[in-house]
Amino acid sequence: MSETVTAPTSRRIESLDFIRGCALFGILLMNIVGMGLGPAYDNPTILGGDKGINLQTWYVFNVGFEGTQRALFSILFGAGVILFSSRAEASGRADHADLYFRRQLWLIAFGLFNAWILLWVGDILYYYGITALVLYAFRNLPARKLLAIGLAAFALGAAWSGYEVRNTLSTFHQAEAAQKVPEKARSDEQKAAISKWEEQKVFGPPPPAVAEMRKDMTGGYVSAHRNLAPTLRYFQSHNLYRGFFDFFGMMMIGMALFRFGVLTLDAPTRTYLGMAVAGYAVGIPLNMYEANLIMARGFDSLGYAQANVTYDLSRLFTTMGHLGVLTLFLKSGLLGWFRSSMAAVGRMALTNYLTHSLIALIIFVLLGYWGKFERHQLYYIVLSIWFAQLIASPIWLKHFHFGPVEWLWRYLTYLKAPPFRKHEPSAPVGAAPVAAE
Repeated sequence: MSETVTAPTSRRIESLDFIRGCALFGILLMNIVGMGLGPAYDNPTILGGDKGINLQTWYVFNVGFEGTQRALFSILFGAGVILFSSRAEASGRADHADLYFRRQLWLIAFGLFNAWILLWVGDILYYYGITALVLYAFRNLPARKLLAIGLAAFALGAAWSGYEVRNTLSTFHQAEAAQKVPEKARSDEQKAAISKWEEQKVFGPPPPAVAEMRKDMTGGYVSAHRNLAPTLRYFQSHNLYRGFFDFFGMMMIGMALFRFGVLTLDAPTRTYLGMAVAGYAVGIPLNMYEANLIMARGFDSLGYAQANVTYDLSRLFTTMGHLGVLTLFLKSGLLGWFRSSMAAVGRMALTNYLTHSLIALIIFVLLGYWGKFERHQLYYIVLSIWFAQLIASPIWLKHFHFGPVEWLWRYLTYLKAPPFRKHEPSAPVGAAPVAAE
């Protein structure tokens, strides 16, 4: 094996690292609620407060960020698939396919560790690793075909959502029709329809189940693990099938955008401006419509079902709007120190992502603060983590070639230890990186 293959990448695409870092921080914006308030992620009436600043917090993040940061991260992952596979093939190594698949299998293992050891039920590494096994077959397609397949897959995921919405609406309408019949005249079928809707009406677990969950989640690691195990099994089985079209579609779109030069800032400025304007012009009003609809229905299942009709469309457009704004900022050349620091966060994305789960495990499970913070208070934790990682990531990368988990991942992929500590001064801030892994 060539030593140069396991050596660190000398030139990186700053735009990919920067956007990856932003997406990572954006994911924490959403994940922190699931980490600290569990089932209140969607429904603020369950825990964490549903009035005043807590309701406003739910509204702002639901309108501006729900589903979009995961989508951004998936887009960047798709670009990374092309980079890694093309480099491995260009190196002339006969085992380039082995490298790719071994890399993804270890990513699946990291995901299992994140879920079953760090107890984060919202882990995405497991899904990404499995989806990436399929992506390999499409890596050499031209951009237009990648985009077409990506949009088609995303549309299939939206169709699945539509099927679920149809079932919820059917249950509601059956119950509504049955309730119009005098109680004494109702048939057993009509009574069952009403009972079924009453069970499904509340979006999330009932108060007794939430109280039991809080007891388990604050009762120590073993207790929390026992409580979360059924959810983890469900998420890594049913949700894998349910979310596949989402992940696969967004990754394919990311591969297409990379080939088009959008993610490397090679597209004209008007392209990014168009993405920002069109994305927000369609996505934000739809997101507001959905959030207002959910609130008007009192956060019941019918409100969420009705909002899901446009959810995938609004999320796709809002994601494009975010991507347009981030790329316009990069092209502006403003705040070089911030771009450099955020790019360092993106270079250490795997380490930083797992660190989020570790911090959440310590605060919410081991220290027993699960369910005890109000929703808005969770963002003091988020800001603290952001600040710490913005400072720590560039400092770490001044002394080391990789983040610690990135180094381990590379070692496991190539079966040879890459250099870790830097022996020469790092490149000056502002140097123009060209390629990334």
